[in-house]
This record gives sequence, C-alpha cells and structure tokens, in this order.
Amino acid sequence: MSMAGLNDLALGSRPNGKTLLAAEWLVAHEGGTHVLIRNGELVFEGSRILYAGRRFEGEVARRIDLGAALISPGLIDLDALSDLDTYTLVTDNQPGWPRGRIWPESYVARGPYEMYSPEELAFQKKFAFATLLLNGITTALPVASLYYREWAETADEFDAAADAAAALGLRVFLGPAYRSGGAVVDDSGIFHMRFDEGRGLAGLDTALDFIRRHHGTHGGLINGLLAPDRVETCTRPLLERTMAAASELDCPVRIHMAQGKFELDVMDHLHGATGPQWLARHGLLNDRLIAPHGTYATDVDVALYAEHGVSLAHSPLVSARMGSVLKSFASFRRAGVNIGMATDTAPSDMWMNMLVGLIACRIAESSNAVSSADFFNAATLGGAKALRRSDLGRLSAGACADIAIFRLDDINMTPSVDPIATLLMGGNGKVTEAVFVDGRLSMHLGKVHDFDLVAARKQAQRQFEGLVAKYPDRSWRHPPVEDLFRPSFPLR
Repeated sequence: MSMAGLNDLALGSRPNGKTLLAAEWLVAHEGGTHVLIRNGELVFEGSRILYAGRRFEGEVARRIDLGAALISPGLIDLDALSDLDTYTLVTDNQPGWPRGRIWPESYVARGPYEMYSPEELAFQKKFAFATLLLNGITTALPVASLYYREWAETADEFDAAADAAAALGLRVFLGPAYRSGGAVVDDSGIFHMRFDEGRGLAGLDTALDFIRRHHGTHGGLINGLLAPDRVETCTRPLLERTMAAASELDCPVRIHMAQGKFELDVMDHLHGATGPQWLARHGLLNDRLIAPHGTYATDVDVALYAEHGVSLAHSPLVSARMGSVLKSFASFRRAGVNIGMATDTAPSDMWMNMLVGLIACRIAESSNAVSSADFFNAATLGGAKALRRSDLGRLSAGACADIAIFRLDDINMTPSVDPIATLLMGGNGKVTEAVFVDGRLSMHLGKVHDFDLVAARKQAQRQFEGLVAKYPDRSWRHPPVEDLFRPSFPLR
C-alpha cells in the first residue's frame, strides 16, 4: 500500500487498483438510510464502491488521508442550469415579462432567431457542467432557457453537451427540450398562447433520436431524459407520446409545472384545471415524472404527486429570490411526495439551496418542521429515487463511485459537531475539495480536466454581454438596453 494524496492522482483519470479515502467524517449508507461514521474509510476500485465503514481490513493500492473533511455521496441536481443565468438581469428589474421573458408579437412576426452561435451553445454547457463539479454535484439534469432560442433545443448542441460531460467526467441525464407553443404579448400588453403541434412533435422526434444514439454511452455517464418544456406550452398529444416513449426507452421525464401564476391562468383558460390535475385527468402522471418547482401547487396537486409517484425537483434559492416559496417542503414530505433538490440558477451551489430551503420551510411552518438531514437526503437519496437509480446518491458496496469531498476546516466554516449541519449552515459549495464521478477524479481544488476555468469565466462574460445586447429585439416595444436593465446605482 502506498500513502498518497489527491495531488498524486491525475485529473480526468481513474486510479489503478483499490483506493482508500479516510476522513474525520464519512456518510455511509446502511439499512436503507445514511449514517455518519467518525473516522470513516471508503474504498473503491474502477467505477464501483467496495466498502464504506469504520475500518477496512483488506489490502489496498493506496490510502489517501483527507483529515478534517466529509466524504459524501455526490450530490444530484434534478434541474441544473446549463446556460448563463439571465435571472441576474431581472432580479432588480421587474416585471420580467416586458424584458425579454415573453416574446412580443412584433418579434414573432419578424422571425425569432438563435441568439447564440452553435459554438456559444456548446461552450455554455461545458462551462456550466464544470461549475456543477466545483460544487460537489456529480449527477445533473441540465435545463436552459428557451427565450433566446429560435424555438427549442437542437440535436447538434446536445451532441456537443454529451461530449462535454464525458470529457469533464459528469454524469448527466440529457435530451433537447421541446414544446408545442409559447406565450406572446401584443402591443397593448395582452398575452396570447400560440401553438404549432407539428413543431412540438418534431422536437420530440429529435429528442428520441438523441436518446437512442447516446443513452448509456461513455460508460454510462450519458443517460436519456425527455424534457418537454413547461406544462402550459405542451399539448395533450405531445405529452401522451412523450410518456409512451419514456416507458419504451425507460427514461425519466421532466416537465415544469405548478410554478407560477401565469401558468395557472393559462392552464385554467385552456383546460379548466391546474397542470397536475390536467395530466392526471389523462393518465399522464407516473413515477417517471420529475416536476420542478411546485411553489404554486394546490393541496389536490400535492396529493396527486404522492398518489402517482411524481418527484418534486425543489429549487428554493431561485424561487425565493423571485418571491415565492414551497408551501412547504415538510408538507410535501408528510403527503408522501418524493423530493429531490435542484439549483436551476447560478451559482450552482447545492449547499446554499439546502440552507435557503431549510429557512423557507421553517418560516412557513416551524423551527422543528424540517432538519438539515432532510435536505441532505433530498439532494442525494431523493434525487436517486426520482431517477429510479438505487446505485446513485449513496456510499455503499456496489454503488457507483460518485463521491464528493467537502472540507470542514475552511477558515469560513464554524467549528463542527455535526458535519451535515455545519456544511448546510455554511451554505457554500466553495468548500468542495474534490469530486470523483464513476471512480474518476473529475475535480480537484477548483480545477477540472482539460478546461481552463479562469479563461472560460472571461469568455462567459463576453458571451453574456453579446446576448444582453440582443435583448431589445425580443423585448416588448423594443426599448434600448439601458432602459431594460438599470444598474443598482446611477452610472457616472
């Protein structure tokens, strides 16, 4: 056995032979639940975990002592932002609909266009995937805005996304998003829905072809996901074909619903029901379905989620930042709904999301309504259940070697008696020291394999500025950029 450090391992590769990680704390999985082990040891070889417990008695090729750290299962992000976050533009510039969040009829008449080049679309996904790894996220279901798209996502950009995930070493569930319709606003400020059934079905065909070509590739890092955009933008035939295809291909479906008043109003006008109730009416709710965000879910909606095994993707940070909260995490759990966590914004900091979720739930109910452990379970076991993958979100023999190492001795962290509560209170993914995905060292000390994140951050800024310059094209009445997005204080 050799004594080694993480610096001795090559980024982007799997260590040869059995590798033992030791730390002050280990989250192991025993008897169907996480357990905390002080001075724990984790052993993996290739892509699988061999042992998680107090002391490993067998022979290993190398031992890596991590000291004051937590060895954790990698975090699972059910709605991971894969573009440059446009929410930063509307955080202090409300309402958002006249600022490019709803297409004006004049833009539609002129012809929507792709506001990013194919190279820019490929870059933004790779950049986003790298930042997920920086925050201890090992499995992600990417999501991006369609506002700046010609209509939906394309096969070419997702071919590039699959290549990027494989190169970086991130486990992903991928599929281009598609829709049958969208909202437009006329010059008087009245909203209308416009549908094109053929375009929606063509988008589904594109997604199915992508999944058939990519599912299970790169050693299982790339997996299929069907991603109809939002419930109000989809027709019944599109969703019926989606659910039938999901059953045939054995892949999850993610559709955003119960997330805003606009959606509620549109669904009531079109169908006389909420999104979940409309889907249930037509037999389209099942345990393959993952549903962000649920902040406008009624008691009937919640009961339907529980009855049909629908998983909630909970994104507390982005919801709270825009003025809404889940009502509540604890009440969904009491109803029997499986909850996974999602970031859906930048920074892709799952610990920050867990902290905001805990705060929001305790304000909505009481201080003992929910615990740090409940949110950690959601970010690991809840996500794995949503994906129907019992080999993810846990550290036990036979599970995938998806591992996150979080420092507990960072100068900004409080002294620890319980590592989960300490990390959640810190609310900061920057304490992620390293990430293994499928046994491969995918991130260490802020670096990923073959991708210069410092240069990439500069490129992201340039690309974002180019997008912002195009906002007047798709904003109501086409005001100049300086009228759309005002700075916090006057510029001099």
